[in-house]
Amino acid sequence: MATSCKSKPDTNADEAPATIKGLYTFEPGAKTFTPCGKSSQFWVVDSSAQLELQYSQTINFEQQGSTVYVEIEGKIAPSAAGTEAVVFDSTLVVKKLIKITKDIPADCK
Repeated sequence: MATSCKSKPDTNADEAPATIKGLYTFEPGAKTFTPCGKSSQFWVVDSSAQLELQYSQTINFEQQGSTVYVEIEGKIAPSAAGTEAVVFDSTLVVKKLIKITKDIPADCK
């Protein structure tokens, strides 16, 4: 007789990324994100492989470190020990870049 075992799915693993809007800054040694209307700041991990690429195409090399407005799909996770992100409580993991612009909306400062 064959038996089957059903396990409860891990709901966090399949949780859909949220759409998050805010300010992104990239410079050597620092990739940070501040959500619109908040003072909290997150380290950024770009798993989409698009955020840094699009940033470099939006901002001139001489202007690196400038802040841009982004809309992304991503998740916020605890920062891993032993990484550059450890100085931040949390890390924003970018899954998809939706929008990037130098024009920062008035309601996102």
